[in-house]
Amino acid sequence: MAGITLAQAEAKLTLWLSAEERLATSQSYTVGEGDSRRTLTRADLAEVRRAVEYWDQKVKELTRDARGRGRTRYAVLPR
Repeated sequence: MAGITLAQAEAKLTLWLSAEERLATSQSYTVGEGDSRRTLTRADLAEVRRAVEYWDQKVKELTRDARGRGRTRYAVLPR
């Protein structure tokens, strides 16, 4: 995802964590009776958890990059 900022990634992580919390307490509910009965099912909890993991990793990457600690590079030295 090109051009995303740390602040944007943190906002997305907060949003997905909030969604996970709401789903943990109630994944679906039913309103009404008989023919007027309606059921609402919220998003899949596993999918939300994957999004939380993704945004958590993105925040960690951007935080590391902001501190000047990019990826670790290894060199293979001849024997």
